[in-house]
Amino acid sequence: MAYSTIPKGSLYMNTILHSGTGSTTTVTGVGFQPDMTWWKSRNNAVNHALYDAVRGGSKLIRPNQTNAEETNAAVSAFTSDGVTLTGGDSFTNASGYTYASWNWKAGTGQGSSNTDGSINTTYTSVNTTAGFSISKYTGNSTTGATVGHGLGATPKMIIIKSLGVENWEVYHASLGNTQGIYLNETNAAFTTSARWNNTSPTNSVWTMGNTSAVNGSGIDYIAYCFAEKKGFSKFGRFTANGSTNNAFVYTGFKPSWVMMKCDSVTEGWSNWYMFDTTRNPTNMNTKELMANKNNVESDNGVDYAQIDMLSNGFKIRNGSAWGPMASGRTNIYMAFAENPFVATSGTSAVPVTAR
Repeated sequence: MAYSTIPKGSLYMNTILHSGTGSTTTVTGVGFQPDMTWWKSRNNAVNHALYDAVRGGSKLIRPNQTNAEETNAAVSAFTSDGVTLTGGDSFTNASGYTYASWNWKAGTGQGSSNTDGSINTTYTSVNTTAGFSISKYTGNSTTGATVGHGLGATPKMIIIKSLGVENWEVYHASLGNTQGIYLNETNAAFTTSARWNNTSPTNSVWTMGNTSAVNGSGIDYIAYCFAEKKGFSKFGRFTANGSTNNAFVYTGFKPSWVMMKCDSVTEGWSNWYMFDTTRNPTNMNTKELMANKNNVESDNGVDYAQIDMLSNGFKIRNGSAWGPMASGRTNIYMAFAENPFVATSGTSAVPVTAR
C-alpha cells in the first residue's frame, strides 16, 4: 500500500479550466503559484503553449512543435494562485475558446544556479517534496557533460527543449540511458548515445552527449526533471494486450492526470495522449488531447482512446480499436495523483475511495 507525505496531489500539480475572455484577466484556482503552466485550447486547433518561471513570463515554447522560444505575453505573470493572461491570444485567452491548463509547482520562482554538474545552470527552481525541477543551462558540446537537477533523488523522466529550433528530447527511465524519444512526434524510441551518453541520471546530475539537441556549444536549453514520489507521481511502462479488457497499470494512487506514448512503433496512432479528471471527471475517460498535436479535444476518442481512472491506477479500455494498445505494444507513461491510495498528513491517514 502506498503511503505519501503529500495528502492531496493538487497541492503540487493541478488542472484548471478556463473560458477565454479576449481581454486581460487573472486566472485563479490553481491553489499555488505555478512554476510551469502548460496551456491547450480544447475546442480549437491551436498549438500548445508552455511557460515557466525560470525563463520568465512572456517566454513561450510549444510542446507540439520544434519552434524556438518566442516572446509572447499571453501569460504575462505568475500569481500566488494562478497566472495573469494578457489580451485575447489564441493560445490562452481568445473569446469563445475553452482551455485546459496543467500546472506544476517547483521552487516558487526562478531559483538560483545549480553547480553540481560540469555545466552550472543559469537557474534551477526545485521542489524536492514533489520531485520536480526546472533548469536553464547553456550547452558546451562536451561528451559526458553533466547538469545538476537539484532533486536529491534520481529523475525518472527528463524533458529538454533547446530554446532554438530543435525537437523536444525525452529521457524516460523505462527506456533506459541508450534510448531517446521526441515529445513533439509520433516516433518510436530510438537508440542514441548522443543524448544521454549511455549514462543514467544520479540523485544529483544527469549526463549528456554532444548533440545540439541537448548540449550544443553556446545554445540555451530548458530542462524539466521529474523524480518519482510515492503516492504522488509514477513513471513507467506497460504492455498492451489488444482487447477491451486491456492492461491495468498500478500507480499506488488515484490519478488526476496521465500522459502515455507508444514507444515500440512509429505510426499515426503513436501520439502522446493526455487525460485528466478535471476535463473528464467520470469513467470512461475519453477526452484526450495530444501533446504532439494541435488537435481539438475529442469525446469518445478520435483514436478510440479510452481509459478508466481508478483508486490505485488506471485501466486501458477499447484497446481493440486503439492502435497503441494492440497486443504486444509497449507504452511509457507519466502520472500524477488526485489522491494517494492512503495519504499521511502528520500522524493521520486518509483513505481514498474508489471511482
